[in-house]
Amino acid sequence: MTHPENQMNYFDRIISWFCLTPLGAIGVLFLFLIPSIPFLNQEYLLRWFIAAALIAANAIAFDFTAGYISIVNFGYYAFLGLGAYTSAILVNMLGLSPWLGMFAGAGIAGFLGFLTGILTLRLRGIFAACLAWFLGLALMGLATKMVWLTRGPLGLRSQKLFEGGSNAPYYYTILIMMLVIYLITKWIVRSKMGLAFKAIGQNMEAARTSGINPIFYRIVNFTVSCTLAGWLGGFYVHYFGVITPDLMATAKTIEVLAVVYIGGRATLWGGAVVAFPFIYCMETIRSTLDNLPGLNLIIYGVLLCSVMIYFPGGFAAYYNDFAKRLKNKTFRYFVLRQENI
Repeated sequence: MTHPENQMNYFDRIISWFCLTPLGAIGVLFLFLIPSIPFLNQEYLLRWFIAAALIAANAIAFDFTAGYISIVNFGYYAFLGLGAYTSAILVNMLGLSPWLGMFAGAGIAGFLGFLTGILTLRLRGIFAACLAWFLGLALMGLATKMVWLTRGPLGLRSQKLFEGGSNAPYYYTILIMMLVIYLITKWIVRSKMGLAFKAIGQNMEAARTSGINPIFYRIVNFTVSCTLAGWLGGFYVHYFGVITPDLMATAKTIEVLAVVYIGGRATLWGGAVVAFPFIYCMETIRSTLDNLPGLNLIIYGVLLCSVMIYFPGGFAAYYNDFAKRLKNKTFRYFVLRQENI
């Protein structure tokens, strides 16, 4: 018979392998149970949760670059849009399966990210971010003007992943994709390469003097992030069934950036956790105040400024601080209780 302590150690090893805490594992389990909860399994709510999971997955991939090598990729959604267009075009013209199209889109987006990294990541700080932004604007312009291929503002339609009108299969798909992206990025961060990323993000000159090649590691990081963006773009187009150049707009990237900074940079999980209640609230506001377009961007700006001024570490830092104080209080309680006994 297995000893309870051994069972607990086995459980700890499993959740550690998945880069989760016990509370995080409970949260993930709850997310998987949402479609079976009566008051949450309505189709319009599932659409909101799909949007939240998509933003959460994008926040993880975006934070992988912004949080660890301190490069804010303002053209992030352009790479996502490139993956979406690539997948849709291959499915429409070659009859490729949407599932394979998603990976093809990821490959093209990653390749362009690699080329972009070679050209831009030799620069520092805001210059690299601006060049990535300009590239995103260029891709958006091409998608608008190449009507013969993308149908421009009319939108390019493509096959959906699943037949039928249920949103549950899409919800489970994007949830699994989110977890895969989290695991990939977290495993990299925990490796020696992740240590190099952190060193570069904190002080690039100090990292260079330690024998780290900043350009190489920045390009690797940027390429991985763009590849993941392209993969998510493939899901986007095969979920909604249509894509327009507006998807590549900078405002979409700002939405992800706000979630990442509110959740906490360089945590990966912070933005993902914040995304679900945050997007749920934004969708509620958007549906009830539809006569005020753009209100969500104003709220993003106000929240982002407030977090950066009053709590720069975001939700993750607040949670870690709260957990630390709670742990210290619990420890003192048990120590004093033992002394009284």
